Amino acid sequence: MNFIDVLKTIIYGIVEGITEWLPISSTGHLILLDEFLPLNVSSDFLNVFNVVIQLGAIIAVVIFFFNKLNPFAKTKSQEEKTETWVLWFKVLVGSIPVAIIGLLFDDFIESKLSSSLVVAITLVIYGVLFILIEKRKNPYITVNETKQLTYKLALIIGTMQILALIPGTSRSGITILGAMLIGCSRTVSAEFSFFLSIPAMFGASFLKLIKFGFNYQTSEIITLLIGLISSFLVSLFVIKFLMDFIKKHDFKPFGYYRIVLGIIILILYVVAVI
Repeated sequence: MNFIDVLKTIIYGIVEGITEWLPISSTGHLILLDEFLPLNVSSDFLNVFNVVIQLGAIIAVVIFFFNKLNPFAKTKSQEEKTETWVLWFKVLVGSIPVAIIGLLFDDFIESKLSSSLVVAITLVIYGVLFILIEKRKNPYITVNETKQLTYKLALIIGTMQILALIPGTSRSGITILGAMLIGCSRTVSAEFSFFLSIPAMFGASFLKLIKFGFNYQTSEIITLLIGLISSFLVSLFVIKFLMDFIKKHDFKPFGYYRIVLGIIILILYVVAVI
């Protein structure tokens, strides 16, 4: 790998680390990035790379929320340890629907829906939804802490992840929207969305690795590691930023941003077709 290849890989990791947690679609941004700054790799490896670098982002979530997610912490009382185990069980319950649908339809989604047009449309649709939901007067909020989530609510939020299998939707975006619609605060919506991402994205990365096989060239291994590490480092800062941001602001700015990005990608798609 030359210096330019390394620099490009770092940029991809940075973009992933930023866009994975903000509800603006990492897929949409990676597609746009590929238009202007393509990596010197095969299309098959690029599909693997774009998913595997999510592992860096996931590790960042685990570290950032380590105390909250650790049922063995010595500083926790027995009651708090039990609550942590219950939280993990709720995350697993919420992960069942997307695991089943993802395994059944991964090939179909990848071959039929992984296009710039689909990404542009979903960016705009969910951008509009974010704006409309945030403009509600006196929103119905009954869940202000993650421990208040019931298994039923966890399953409903987790089921929303199925929509995120469609490129451009944004996994964090759709789960946050779903959680807010059923009465969760912005903080709880974002936190539980992050927790749901752990099994979902670990599973997606593992599936991609299995499909691609394990016959990687040295340059491909280095590319994966660089992307993963840069994604991890950036994610630590982005997660903190978002958790602080939503304490004082709503999600409307992300909605407007999605609409603008969707229009840009749509224009690029039309120009390419013409």
